[in-house]
Amino acid sequence: MADNEQKALQLIAEAEKKLTSSKGFLGSLFGNSSNKVEEAVDCYQRAANLFKMAKKWSQAGSAFCEAASLHAKAGSRHDAATNYVDASNCYKKTDPNEAVNCLLKSIDIYTDMGRFTMAAKHHQSIAEMYENEANDLARAVQHYEQAADYFKGEESTSSANKCMLKVAQYAAQLEDYEKAIQIYEQVAGSCLESSLLKYSAKEYFFRAALCHLSVDLLNAQHALEKYAQQYPAFQDSREYKLVKTLCEHLEEQNVDGFTDAVKDYDSISRLDQWYTTILLRIKKQANDNPDLR
Repeated sequence: MADNEQKALQLIAEAEKKLTSSKGFLGSLFGNSSNKVEEAVDCYQRAANLFKMAKKWSQAGSAFCEAASLHAKAGSRHDAATNYVDASNCYKKTDPNEAVNCLLKSIDIYTDMGRFTMAAKHHQSIAEMYENEANDLARAVQHYEQAADYFKGEESTSSANKCMLKVAQYAAQLEDYEKAIQIYEQVAGSCLESSLLKYSAKEYFFRAALCHLSVDLLNAQHALEKYAQQYPAFQDSREYKLVKTLCEHLEEQNVDGFTDAVKDYDSISRLDQWYTTILLRIKKQANDNPDLR
């Protein structure tokens, strides 16, 4: 490992030496400066890979950034973007903020080149970093939205919907229920247009109904009937029946009945963390404001 690190440091020194000589009088006189820059890029890339082998992630990221910067100056935009992505993958292990910065640089290049699908994928990667490493849901939402926007522009509806469902999930967690409802209803509607995806609409209508219930009981009841009209099979689902039962218990201010209905459902179909959080909020509201309809 130490041997790889030592070799990498030698290559970095060699790259710097080549760059210095390319800027000198003789380098410009004999016109071999571009060759020297190419050789320096090669040294930086080899050094980066040796640093990776030695698990020196920050140094590997830095070396890839140097290579990317030289590629960009030489007009090799695709190679520059690729090296920024390589740098980001290294920084991801030690410095998520720097990993995000590198991906943003690659996104700038890809959008300038009109490569919007690539830009969308990297916005998605940034969103995942904010989601997992940095635990910053508001920023994750911003990048999922940007990714979805680019995917839509490239007619990648399935990828756009995946990103928008993430936006809806976190919007609800951040108590922006209107935004979550709008997305869940929109994605459910697009699922109904496909015979293959039709069954998925049930989950999105269920999520939207629970978001409605977090805001207003009467609206939730109206939404539930609207969803049943849009997708008649939804009426026969356990999800529809649960929301209808919960609405009845809330109308009667029967919090124990509400809890039992959720337990019964959960005993057959396990509710994940998102559902549990939303349902607990609805129950808390019922406890705190028993007269709230």
